[in-house]
Formats: sequence, C-alpha cells, structure tokens
Amino acid sequence: MEQTTTARKRMPLHAKMAIGFVAGLALGLIAHYASGADAGWVKWLTTWITQPLGTIFLRLIFMLVIPLLFSALIIGVAEMGDVRSLGRVGWKTLGYTVVASGIAVVLGLVLVNWLRPGGGVDPVTAQSMLAQGAERAKEIVGSTGAQPKGLDMLLGIVPDNVVKAAAENTILAVMFFALMLGIGLVLTRTQATETLLRGIQGLFDVSMTLIGLVIRLAPYAVFCFMFNLAALFGWDLLRSLGAYVGVVVLALAIHLFVVYSLMLKFLGGWSPPKFFRGVQEAMVMAFSTASSNATLPVSLRVAEEKLHLPKNVSRFVLTVGATANQNGTALFEGVTVLFLAQFFGVDLSLAQQVTVMFVCILGGIGTAGVPAGSLPVVALICGMVGVPPEGIGLILGVDRFLDMCRTTLNVTGDLMLAAVVSKGEGEEAHAAA
Repeated sequence: MEQTTTARKRMPLHAKMAIGFVAGLALGLIAHYASGADAGWVKWLTTWITQPLGTIFLRLIFMLVIPLLFSALIIGVAEMGDVRSLGRVGWKTLGYTVVASGIAVVLGLVLVNWLRPGGGVDPVTAQSMLAQGAERAKEIVGSTGAQPKGLDMLLGIVPDNVVKAAAENTILAVMFFALMLGIGLVLTRTQATETLLRGIQGLFDVSMTLIGLVIRLAPYAVFCFMFNLAALFGWDLLRSLGAYVGVVVLALAIHLFVVYSLMLKFLGGWSPPKFFRGVQEAMVMAFSTASSNATLPVSLRVAEEKLHLPKNVSRFVLTVGATANQNGTALFEGVTVLFLAQFFGVDLSLAQQVTVMFVCILGGIGTAGVPAGSLPVVALICGMVGVPPEGIGLILGVDRFLDMCRTTLNVTGDLMLAAVVSKGEGEEAHAAA
C-alpha cells in the first residue's frame, strides 16, 4: 500500500521544468566554454537531437493555439450575456477591462524599452542564431516583411475569409471574427445558439486537455532550448534572463500597487489599503495555484464576505474576469515578446509594437486562466513579428514563478474590477468602501 501511495506522488511539472532548465543550461555552458559553439559534436547534437525535439514541441503548440484562442475568446465574450443582456454592468466590465489591460501592456512595453533587459548580446552571435534557426522558423513565422502597415493593417483586422486567415496564422483577423461571433451569441439567445455555444465550449475543453498534454513535454523542450541557447551565448544568457525576470516583476508590482490603487480610489471610491486587506486570501491562493480558474471559488467568497459586493455584480464580473480580465497575462506577453526581440536583435518598429500591444490586450481576454496558459500566445505573437519562436525556451524555466506572480495580479484585478463596477449598483458595496 505504501508503494502505491509513493508511486502516485509524482514530481510536479514546474519542478521537472526547473530541472530541465538547469540541466540544459549547465550542459550548454560546459559545451560553450569547453569546446566552443563551432565544435563538431555540438553542431551534430543541436542539429539532429535537441533542435528537432524543440521544433516538435513548438509545432504541437501552434497546432492547438488557434482553436484554443478562438474558442476561449468567444466564450469570454458570450459569458457577458449571463445577466440577461450585456446591459450597463456588462459594458462597464468590458470598458474597465480594456482600460486596465491597455495600461498594463503600455507599462510593460515602456519598462522593457527603457531598461532593455534583452540588449547587450553580441549582434554577430545573435545573427548566427537567427540564421541557424531560419529553416525551422520559416513555416511558423511566415512572411514578416509583407505585413500590412497603416490603414492596410487596420483593414486587415477584418477578414474577408476567416478560414484563410486561420490558415495564414493572421491572429488579429481570427480574433476579430471570434469577437463578432461572441457578440452575436450574446444578442441571439435561441435553442440553436445555445447548442452552438455548448459546441464551442466543447472545443475549448478539448483544446485545454490537449494543451495540458503538450505542456507535459515542456521539461524536455526546456532542456533542448536551453542547451542550444547556452551553448551559443554562454553567460550572456544568464545576465539577460535575470534582467528579464526583474523587469517583469517590477512591471507587475507597479501595476498591482499603483495602477489598481488609483482605479480603486478614483473610479470606485474605495480605500486601497482596506481593499488589499480584504483580498489577501484570494491573492495567496492565486500565487499558490497559478490558476485564475482554480482561485475563482475563493474570489467569489472574498467578494461577498470580505468586500460585501452585490452578489449579482460580483458573480458576473468575477466569472467573466477569470477569462477576460487578465492584466498580468497581457503585461507578461508584451514584455516577453519585446525581451526576445531585443535578445535576438530584432528591431520592432513602433507600428509593430502597437500591434503587439493590441494582440496582448486581446490575448488577455482569450488566454485560459490555468498555469502556463499564456505560453502558446507568446509563441504565436513572436511568429507574427518575426522573433524566433524557439526563443520561448529562454523563459520556460522561470515561467512557473512568473506565472504565480502574474496570476496574483490577474485575480486581484478581477476583484478590483468587481469593486469598481459595483459602484452605484448596490448599497452594500458603497458601505464597504
């Protein structure tokens, strides 16, 4: 009986990823300083073993990311119709969500452009890495030079053929269609549309199950990615990675304690210290589980028992917010894409950074509220703007900690949003503030 119990106590995934990260990094550094990146055995190992395995992992993610984002975004919008119609509460929720996510992404982009955590890498080495991975990334990244600009880029958001847009990995067009379909489901409540929504929910559930299976391969992919990158860059990798983690945590902290406090005070009339004291339990749960969905029951209880928010408002906002209001995820995605662009020496224009910001805001709505739910979105955005998607291996090893931090911001943001939207919607909320 003891043997059976011991066998079931498997090592958690984040521990396996950390082992893969450290092992790949250590062996890559040994290869870099002992033999050099040009050694024959290093080239053979990266060409025939680690590189193909990492590519398979990436292709599995890209295979599932379109159905995952498509179904999650539709459900996130359609759930706003749970309270008869979108109405006043629904539009306030949507408006504050966009504002908070927009501020989060802008804050992240400003900090990463100012502090440049991915800068300082030798351009020659970075270019050699890009050349080495050009064959693998070609199918994923597509033609980045032909991306529309200005008015054409705005018009390109509206697809004339959504199937073609999905086939060409035009994520903005696919997201626009998903938004329109979600709004259509909110406005058209019939037995047929309810069946359609259940079918989309089924697609989301299946996509999440398959993503969960793929993520189990992450420790091995982390090892492969880290060996390849460490063998090429040496200690420059460690320096850039430490700066990246620092920038992400700094941006999350500023948004949590400064931006949320300002929104609570001036939009909701709340005392920020009193609010943060009330949501401590939900914040701890979010940090521990790294899952907005897993924390939702605690958030609902905190909203009703600690913050004394109207039940109809808090239940609506928190349920939608678990999918739609993910400021920390949007911020993390923007910082990560620009960090990888700096690391690989890819110069993103202002228009491209605005595109990244817009996709991150939408991605915050469409990203699943589970551990590692934003990783497919980061890889996809990298492909959109010409950043090598295999660079995601840089952050997989530290993603568990960053996931815990950004989930804390996401869950706190949901409760902040519920508190702000509740202003004028019930006497209990006004008394608690």
